[in-house]
Amino acid sequence: MAKPVLNSLSADVLVLGGGPAGVWAAFEAARAGASVILADKGYCGASGAAAASNNNIWYVPDSTQYERHFQERYHSGGGLSERAWTYAILSTTRRQLLLMGELGYRFPITEAGERNYGTLRGPDYLRFMRNQLRRAKVRILDHCPAHQLHLQDGRVAGAWGERLDGSRWSVSARATVIATGGCAFLSGVLGTNVCTGEAHLAAAEAGVRFSGMEFSNQYGMAANFSTVTKGLPFHFASYYQADGEEIDTGDEEPFVAVARASLKGPVYACFNKADAEVQRWLRSGQAIAFLPYDRMGIDPFRQRFELSLRLEGTVRGTGGIELQGLDCSTSVPGLYAAGDAASREPIVGGRSGGGSPNAAWALATGSLAGEAAARAALAETGRLEARPAPQEPLLGADPEFAMATIREHLWSVESNIFRTEASLSRGLAALDAAWRSSDSAAAGGPAGRRARAMLHLGRLAYHSALTRRDSVALHQRFDLPDEPAAAPYRLRIAGVEQLTTEAIRCPAP
Repeated sequence: MAKPVLNSLSADVLVLGGGPAGVWAAFEAARAGASVILADKGYCGASGAAAASNNNIWYVPDSTQYERHFQERYHSGGGLSERAWTYAILSTTRRQLLLMGELGYRFPITEAGERNYGTLRGPDYLRFMRNQLRRAKVRILDHCPAHQLHLQDGRVAGAWGERLDGSRWSVSARATVIATGGCAFLSGVLGTNVCTGEAHLAAAEAGVRFSGMEFSNQYGMAANFSTVTKGLPFHFASYYQADGEEIDTGDEEPFVAVARASLKGPVYACFNKADAEVQRWLRSGQAIAFLPYDRMGIDPFRQRFELSLRLEGTVRGTGGIELQGLDCSTSVPGLYAAGDAASREPIVGGRSGGGSPNAAWALATGSLAGEAAARAALAETGRLEARPAPQEPLLGADPEFAMATIREHLWSVESNIFRTEASLSRGLAALDAAWRSSDSAAAGGPAGRRARAMLHLGRLAYHSALTRRDSVALHQRFDLPDEPAAAPYRLRIAGVEQLTTEAIRCPAP
């Protein structure tokens, strides 16, 4: 029996995703005069990683400081970032934050009595933006995950999806923006249960290229009883083995040193490097990070607590859809990408953009993508016909088998951080095997599609990691420690069944 169709709609611009990048894309497209529909997997304004906590944002009011910020991330990120992108993100972020103030958003006030544009409270921020979308006449489809893109004459012409109740929705559009966030592979990080990559898979099926997927192995530290991976408090932490011996983190990323120590047994931490003033500041600015400790009756500034490492994947890692230019277009006409769905190499290189750069990237690329999508849509002529969602079963993967493979090979710090050809080859072979076992009849529907999407992103990440035979930032090949690249390059990857890679030399700084 055919499943009921929720809606067959049409609009100039379709935005997929209701986080910061999505709401800004929809807002700017509507401001440009386009009719806009936004479809969110959850509830726009309340779901996703940004809605779960405070968001520090890369706000640089003095444009003379842009070059310093570019240079810092250019060198730490392996020479993969670009000056033009950095400047565009910083200037657009500043402009849009000031616009938020004009529209009535209440920014925190500093002790000096000035607006603190560098901090956005996630729930307030996205609730405010949802209200702006309603005023701008954007139609919002909540609880409508996107599963596939409509294609017409080689162009993306909208998308369709299936809700948990089996009903399907479809939107035809002249331009489409993917802003569905990154993929954390259901590792349990707060707010990321909706970040599972279905739109990435849809983009790959349409022929889109990805970049930086080898930098998708960022892990967040959290107490073992917590899902909050806020990194700021850990700047003031000391780390210990179970016997009390302090762990020397040296020049490594702290999570790498913790991961190495965790191979021997449990690791503990304490925020004992924070003085009374810093403790007050942390609790004020990162209140949600301390709720789990308070509920457990633990004072993390004085008592040790056991740590866990949670894979943040492409949410705080770097990889994603490759952007073609400052208009946030992709390699397929009619399709744009923004936020964590896109590769953040242009601003952070191979380092994590976690925290303020990612927040600025989402706001700025969302705005730029929305503006560009509206321009392209409004330039088209001819009647736009609504098309129904197809009725054939979704091609999916067995969720339990997929998650068992993902836990063993992607969550694993042993293979995903301490990378060697042997460990990556084992992981990729397992992911490929799980991928080949996909069966549309037995594993269709939203759960099967979600499983298939996560397997595909895992394959992209491990295939890229095997291909890059040098160590850069997050990607460290421990079997090739003395093999630097001759010149900075990005690794482009595409495909669904068969994956192909291409090295693209980065422009000179």
